[in-house]
Amino acid sequence: MAAQDVLSQTTRLASSSALLQVLFRLVTFGLNAFTLRYLSRELIGVVNVRLTLLYSTVVFLAREAFRRACLSGSTKRNWTKTINLLWLTVPLGVFWSIFLGLVWLHLLEVPDPSVVPHYQAGVVAFGLSAIIELLGEPFWVLAQAHLFVRLKVIAESLSVVSKCVLTVILVVLYPQWGLYIFSLAQLLYVSVLVMCYVIYFVMFLGSPEATKKSFPVARMKALLPNLVEDETFVNWKEAWLTWSFFKQSFLKQILTEGERYVMTFLNVLNFGDQGVYDIVNNLGSLVARFIFLPIEESFYVFFAKVLERGKNVKEQKQDDVAMAANVLELLLKLVLLIGLTITVFGYAYSQLALDIYGGSMLSSGTGPDLLRCYSLYVLFLAINGVTECFTFALMCKEEVDRYNFVMLALSFTFLCISYFLTHWYGSVGFILANCFNMGIRIAHSIHYIYDYFKASTYRPLTGLLPSPFLVLVYIISGVITGFSEVFFCCDKGWMVRLVHISVGALCFAATIVTMFCTETKLIHFVRSQFLSRYMKKGT
Repeated sequence: MAAQDVLSQTTRLASSSALLQVLFRLVTFGLNAFTLRYLSRELIGVVNVRLTLLYSTVVFLAREAFRRACLSGSTKRNWTKTINLLWLTVPLGVFWSIFLGLVWLHLLEVPDPSVVPHYQAGVVAFGLSAIIELLGEPFWVLAQAHLFVRLKVIAESLSVVSKCVLTVILVVLYPQWGLYIFSLAQLLYVSVLVMCYVIYFVMFLGSPEATKKSFPVARMKALLPNLVEDETFVNWKEAWLTWSFFKQSFLKQILTEGERYVMTFLNVLNFGDQGVYDIVNNLGSLVARFIFLPIEESFYVFFAKVLERGKNVKEQKQDDVAMAANVLELLLKLVLLIGLTITVFGYAYSQLALDIYGGSMLSSGTGPDLLRCYSLYVLFLAINGVTECFTFALMCKEEVDRYNFVMLALSFTFLCISYFLTHWYGSVGFILANCFNMGIRIAHSIHYIYDYFKASTYRPLTGLLPSPFLVLVYIISGVITGFSEVFFCCDKGWMVRLVHISVGALCFAATIVTMFCTETKLIHFVRSQFLSRYMKKGT
């Protein structure tokens, strides 16, 4: 597939993912806000920190390395061997689920049954849900590798909405069920997710569309483990690359979920404080999930397809290098400006957002300070997502192995810093430690990108340098909205709050207009790649 075609389909995937996620997540956002009024902080803390950490750890350790290895390179490969390799995620998931489930049941503090009932059932259900989700891994990788635009987003959105609707119904009708509610909702979520992929491929395989696309799999039986005559069961090159990524994924999981591990294993916060932290964390990460994650996942595929892993810039096709450099520069500029906007306006509107979303339970105490710090963290998340997606798409096995040592040192440092900062600053310390963690990872990725392109004439890192005039507008907007919060928010009634909102809207409009005037190259990229298909539909 030509590089331009890959870029077109990748941006289509990213924009569709972002827009559809916004649509479906708005529904779940409202349902979650409603549910918060019926639950205790302690129950939220156990579900969203303790049990969700069990589920995410099992899933991440079982599949992340396989995803990165099997999405690298061309789609023209022996897919039978790749599918065989992907099915190994299931027994790996069973092992991690049993091992970690025993740790969660017997080594960690068990919550008070009168406050959080049915904890043991919750551990079993969340561990089982991880195994069920891994059954759909071969389908997910095939869909992602072949850039199936809507399947991933619709499957995830339907499963999330189903989970939220069931949660709301059970919370209202049977609040005494405790963790049974969230256990059933979690099992429904993964079941719907896997069934969406299975149903799609049952309908797609053997269809005229699949034949037209020369899809490498012809029937559902080929998606099960199969022996290859006179050949090995798996592609050993992919298997060794998977092992390298597995060592890295273990460390990356500690860095990604580090604060939850510190909360869970070191008991630095009680379950109630964990609940507030997690709600604020989820609220603050909305933009990361809606926009940054689809961009990172989609453009990892783009860079992995356009440039060959392990080859330096002179050994690549120069037309592809030029396109990759241009796309990387503009992606960096795009996420940087989104991150700066969240940081500047998030500071002055954190308390108002929390009061609207969860009432005084969130807007009083440490909640507003948490969300303000998270607004800064979003900027780090934005830059790290794009720089790492390029770096991981190009690293050879030896470079991945070397990076594992960097991640090991960083994991240990991060956990230590998290522990001490939490003792000094409370839950805000977790976000400060995450900023430090992301800063180091960004520095490593920037160093890799600089070394990769230094032998060429391309300088994609200039995407991290916004227009000076735009920076000035950001500073002025931050000062004005900061004073507006002091005078108009948030305990003086809704009329005064509307004044505060209006001030922010005017500053935001001025920022957007300045962006259109100073970042013309970026605006053209967004219009031509992300928005063109929607503009064509409207004409």
